Amino acid sequence: MTDPLLRIAAALERLAPAPAPAPDFAAAEAFVWATAPDRLVPVAQVNRVDLALLKGIDRARDTLLANTLQFARGAAANNALLWGARGMGKSSLVKAVHAEVLRQGLALKMVELAREDLPSVGRLLNHLRASGQRFVLFCDDLSFSHDDQHYKSLKAVLDGGIEGRPSNVLFYATSNRRHLMPRDMIENERSTAINPSEAVEEKVSLSDRFGLWLGFHPCDQDEFFAMIEGYCAAYGLSPDPEGLRAEAVEWYRSRGSRSGRVAWQFFTDLAGRHGLAL
Repeated sequence: MTDPLLRIAAALERLAPAPAPAPDFAAAEAFVWATAPDRLVPVAQVNRVDLALLKGIDRARDTLLANTLQFARGAAANNALLWGARGMGKSSLVKAVHAEVLRQGLALKMVELAREDLPSVGRLLNHLRASGQRFVLFCDDLSFSHDDQHYKSLKAVLDGGIEGRPSNVLFYATSNRRHLMPRDMIENERSTAINPSEAVEEKVSLSDRFGLWLGFHPCDQDEFFAMIEGYCAAYGLSPDPEGLRAEAVEWYRSRGSRSGRVAWQFFTDLAGRHGLAL
């Protein structure tokens, strides 16, 4: 009788494993949330640029920094949605602001959550709530398609249900879409619905739950040059200004757009030609 009972006990343990140990938040200043099994993976070195190198987004920079400093000091702060043009520094700003808060001597952890892992966010919040530390929960490139139900999980972060959002957690998300869903989907659902005003209200209103909306728009040519010149100054390069601008114009025209990302790609090429490692 012993062997069958042991096998049954082992099977039950596999179906309901013991709770995972509490994360070691002293291991790093930033973590990535992973599932299967649930765990917070420490990030030894965050891939980010200095806040001073982010040009052309002054209002968004100042607003997000002030909001994050308020939160890190224990005061009230809003969840933030950074939306708009590709490559204009939305995710770079979130990471740079976190670094600036740490530089000012305030304790703040950052946890990155992938959109695909939103259904597990309740379990993540339980870990963060119990820690006693303060966290920025960051989701990059957030958007939802027609049949995507992940947005319902996001409400646990923004509204928190009956428990409420943990007071030690702030949520920042980036998206190319202001309302987190494609415009053509919004128009299609409105045109085919019996009650058009209710057809997309649930998804569209999700963006309204962010207290801060920070818009990012394509940069003009002067801002594009300022980004490149800022990189040159930071890394000690002193190319001929006229030649630099002529090369930069040729570079962005070949790419068909100007943005912070394109400016960095041009500078990477320039630095390589000058034998500089970044």
